[in-house]
Amino acid sequence: MESILKIENVSKQYRLGLVGTGTLSHDLNRWWSRIRGKEDPYLKIGSTNDRNTIDSEYVWALKGINLDIKKGEVVGIIGRNGAGKSTLLKLLSQVTNPTSGEIKIKGRIASLLEVGTGFHPELTGRENVYLNGAILGMSKIEIASKFDKILDFSGIGRYIDTPVKRYSSGMMVRLGFAVAAHLDPEILVVDEVLAVGDADFQKKCIAKMKEVASEGRTVLFVSHNMTSIRNLCKRGIVLESGLVTYVGNSNDAISYYLNQSKKNDNIIVSQIDSNLSVHNTGEAKFKSAFITNFENDNPVNELFYQEKFKIISKIEIYKDLENISISISLLNEFGETISYAYYANSRDLLELEKGQYIISFDMPIDLMPGNFALGLSIYHFYSGSTIDYIDYFYPFKVNKETNDKKKEYPWATVRGYVEMNNSWHVKKI
Repeated sequence: MESILKIENVSKQYRLGLVGTGTLSHDLNRWWSRIRGKEDPYLKIGSTNDRNTIDSEYVWALKGINLDIKKGEVVGIIGRNGAGKSTLLKLLSQVTNPTSGEIKIKGRIASLLEVGTGFHPELTGRENVYLNGAILGMSKIEIASKFDKILDFSGIGRYIDTPVKRYSSGMMVRLGFAVAAHLDPEILVVDEVLAVGDADFQKKCIAKMKEVASEGRTVLFVSHNMTSIRNLCKRGIVLESGLVTYVGNSNDAISYYLNQSKKNDNIIVSQIDSNLSVHNTGEAKFKSAFITNFENDNPVNELFYQEKFKIISKIEIYKDLENISISISLLNEFGETISYAYYANSRDLLELEKGQYIISFDMPIDLMPGNFALGLSIYHFYSGSTIDYIDYFYPFKVNKETNDKKKEYPWATVRGYVEMNNSWHVKKI
């Protein structure tokens, strides 16, 4: 299959705390090194992109990336916050240049990286559609032939002649995706920005990306939603601290990504690092979470078949909050939600003052043998807006044997994730 995108030893380095190219002394040092045929001295300085530990004024957002993307492939790019996903897409979209290495692209790239990317705020939606098409090298006639489809897909018809600076973030995303997907790019690049849209629009976008791929065009998709990655992508790329750590089919890539924190099964990590929040407003933060059986409150990462357990978490509130709910999700090994519970006692919601709280939840269901993890969220109940969201934390396992050794799940293949209450009646008729 023909390669449409080649990334050869690409690295991107940033200097912390500065906007611009650096200082005059650094520029002179670089120039002098180049004159003498030496390597850029500042490429040796720095660290990987670990947000918690920075030991230099330079940081590698990406380091030594090598990828070969084929024509017609749909590739999911996954990784935690700060892994380098958005930086990679910006390099591919030519928003910024690599510090070193080479990117070879065949064809046009249409990108949707951030809300409003590529839009001029003073121009109307209509004018921005034509501007984006012109940037992609399309004629006015070509753009006009697709304009009605773009307008219909975006669903913002009555506002198309309004300056986009007056659009909501959701309207921006709707128009941005419609433009990117309908102007016939050879490569479509989409970041997690789709999360801004509503559920129905996200489904439309996934369907459109599948359609684009079926026409033989290439799609690069960044998302924290593992279900979307599984449904859309054949291949997955995992980034960690600016490095490519795994390339393979999407299911294997998801399993690797979700379990990469489980490097040593004997080590139980219940403290939640700040960079594990998929979304955080600064109003509150989950500090820890773990599962435990009812013998004591010590963390465990393995349960017996049909063993009852509870989930204990600690949360810190930074400002007084009211009408708050907390949810707990059980996730399967692919990060898909298999069971969900939220706090609401006859609509008696939480009012939380500043401080730390321990939350204990007795799990009312039995899990089937397999691998699971937790999802945690605190949010404003009536608006549904998230305050802090932790996705796929604390991987744990349910074994096939019961605690008393008297029963074992009998088959090699386990069907389903949750065991229903057993109440059978057999009657001859």
